[in-house]
Amino acid sequence: MKVGLLTREYPPDVYGGAGVHVEFLARELRSLVDLDVHCWGEGTDGGAFRHRAPSSLDGANDALRTFAVDLAMAAAVEDCDLVHSHTWYANLAGHVAKLLHGIPHVLTAHSLEPLRPWKAEQLGGGYALSSWAERTAMESADAVVAVSDGMRRDILACYPALDPERVHVIRNGIDTATYRPDPRTDALSRIGVDPSRPYVLFVGRITRQKGVPHLLRAARRIDPAIQLVLCAGAPDTPALDREFRGLFDELNKVRDGVHWIPAMLPRPVVVQLLTHAAVFVCPSVYEPLGIVNLEAMACGTAVVASAVGGIPEVVQDGETGLLVPYEEDRPQEFEAALAEAVDRLAGDPVTAAAMGEAGRDRAVREFGWDTVARRTVDLYAALPKPG
Repeated sequence: MKVGLLTREYPPDVYGGAGVHVEFLARELRSLVDLDVHCWGEGTDGGAFRHRAPSSLDGANDALRTFAVDLAMAAAVEDCDLVHSHTWYANLAGHVAKLLHGIPHVLTAHSLEPLRPWKAEQLGGGYALSSWAERTAMESADAVVAVSDGMRRDILACYPALDPERVHVIRNGIDTATYRPDPRTDALSRIGVDPSRPYVLFVGRITRQKGVPHLLRAARRIDPAIQLVLCAGAPDTPALDREFRGLFDELNKVRDGVHWIPAMLPRPVVVQLLTHAAVFVCPSVYEPLGIVNLEAMACGTAVVASAVGGIPEVVQDGETGLLVPYEEDRPQEFEAALAEAVDRLAGDPVTAAAMGEAGRDRAVREFGWDTVARRTVDLYAALPKPG
C-alpha cells in the first residue's frame, strides 16, 4: 500500500503537537507501508516532498495560501492508494485527492476549528475558510482518527452529520527512548536557571489555546522560592504577543527567577529541562490530548494540568500529577487552583518524584509509537477499496 501523508509541519519545521505526532508516526509507518510525506516548504530534503503557495499569493490571507498548497499536494499524490491528512492545513488536500484520484481519505483531527474561535484573531475572514475546509473534509472522509476519547466526543458534537462508525480513537504516542530522564544540567546553567532552586516549566506556543496568560497571572501566587521557566514562542497574533509581554514584565516586577526562552530549543535541551523541573504545568483551555504532557511524564516529571479535553486520559489525577478544573467564566478560580497545585507538588518533592516515576511507567507501557502506527495501518487495511 502506498500512502500519502499530508501535513503542514514536518522536520525541521515542527512547532506544535501535531507536528511531533506526524514526525514520529511517519518514522514508524515507513517500515509498514510505502510512505510519501507531503508538507509545506520547498524541495525534497528530509525524506519529504515540500510544497509552497505561488509567489502571486505572497501577502494574501493565510487560508488562501493554505488552499494553494493543498491543491499542489492533491496533484502530487496521484500514485498513492490512500491519503492521510493532519490538521485543517492539509485536510482539504486529502479531500480533493479523494475526489480527484478516487482513493480513500483518512483524517486525523488534532484540534477542531469550531472550538477555537480565537483563531479569528489570527486568520480574520480566513477563519471562515478554515472552518469550511475542516467541515467539508471531516464529513466526507472515509475514516476520522480522534487522538482521545474526549476528542471523539467533540468531533461528533461539532459535526453531527458525521457517521460515528467512521470515527476511531487512536491516541497520540511518545518516543520514550528520546524522551527519558537526562541527569545532565548544563543546559540549565546556559539558560540561567538556578539548579539549587526548584522550578516549574511550561513548554508551548503563545496562543489562547495554551492558556499562557492564565499561568502568568497564577505565577503571582506561586511560592516565590520556585522559579518559572517559560519555553514559549510563536505568538498567534501581535496583540497576543503584546499581552504576553505585558504580563511577563508585570510578573518580573514582583518576583525573581522568571525565565522566558522565546526561541525553539533543540529537543535534547527540552528533555533536560523537563527532567529537572519540579513540576511541569499545562494550563491549556482546550487540548484534544496534550502530547507535551506525555513528554514530561516520559522524562519522569509530575504534571499539573487543566482538566480539559483529552488531558485526563493522559494525566491520572493523584497518580501521575494533579488536574485542575477549568471553567471559562471563572478564570480567577482556575488561576488560584493552578498556583495551589503547583505549590503542593513543588513543596513535596517525595510525592512529586513518585508521580514522575508513575508517569514514566505509564508512558512506556501505554503510549509507544509502534503501537500507534500498527493501529493506524490496521485502519487503512480495513477501509473499503475504491470502485
